[in-house]
Amino acid sequence: MTTRSANFHSIADGVYAWQPQQRGWGLANCGLVASDTTALWIDTPYDRKLAGQFLDRTRAVLRKGVTVDRILVTHANGDHMWGAGVLPDAELITTHEALHHIAYEPTPEQQHSLLKTLDPASDTGSYLHEHFGCFDWSDTPAIQPDTVFTGELELRVGDIPVQVSSLPPAHTSGDLIVHLPTRSTVFTGDIVFGSTATQPGDHPVHWAGPLGNVIAAVERVLATGAETIVPGHGPLLTRYDLRAHAEYLGHVRDRAHALHAAGVPVADAAQTVIDERRYPELGLPERLLVTIATEYRHLDGSEPPAMLEVFGRMAGLARQHGADNAASTV
Repeated sequence: MTTRSANFHSIADGVYAWQPQQRGWGLANCGLVASDTTALWIDTPYDRKLAGQFLDRTRAVLRKGVTVDRILVTHANGDHMWGAGVLPDAELITTHEALHHIAYEPTPEQQHSLLKTLDPASDTGSYLHEHFGCFDWSDTPAIQPDTVFTGELELRVGDIPVQVSSLPPAHTSGDLIVHLPTRSTVFTGDIVFGSTATQPGDHPVHWAGPLGNVIAAVERVLATGAETIVPGHGPLLTRYDLRAHAEYLGHVRDRAHALHAAGVPVADAAQTVIDERRYPELGLPERLLVTIATEYRHLDGSEPPAMLEVFGRMAGLARQHGADNAASTV
């Protein structure tokens, strides 16, 4: 089993980032906003073990008697939410629209059971074991929010104002961003997947879309004027990096629209974009299949497939991509 480690560090006065040091599925960034009297988490790690490590690091920097009493969840993917069980008394806050995605995703119990029953020799089983087998949800209860909202939410952590904004469907059906104006920092959740010239990340995966909404959300982050951007995954970003990410999203959207107009099936469209190697430094290129399929659905009105079917298609594409890469080195 692969060891997962994370870097926990201060990024502004009273603001900390928890950042996994590896790339890959499920390794989400989280945040801590702390004062002399209260503290707040922004997202949680994927399972209780990682969440416990984040909690230990959190407690080490909090003043005596201060606890984390609120958790802001940027969206309802399990890798940003399922670790909340280590803080059972904290108020879990997310958007009302996130409830739709909670209903779409498997529960921790279902995902744990699925990994136990899938044949690891199959494409889907092999892929899921490779990317998710390091997590343990055997004692993770289904997580439900305590408080949901739509629109804007104003909070405070001591003297730190926290501006929370819900977004139209983008990465999921219910995303939010967290702006700390006095700290010039925004936590974006998976509206942004971080990548820089020196620290390349992975291809984004977007479940709800359309990509125009994701791009608009990135522009909304830029409009805050924040200088430090904490993406849902990957390294911290500057405003320059964020603009580069918007260009990436625009490229994928434009290619998806052109290939859809040409009548290219979605799987072939994803393979075409991968083969063009516009962004060869990014990992997990098979995730383009999900993002392009999401864009196709907005163009032709089709319904999203079941989650396991989605991963099966990605697994096949990943296997083919790996075989093509191996052949090219012979």
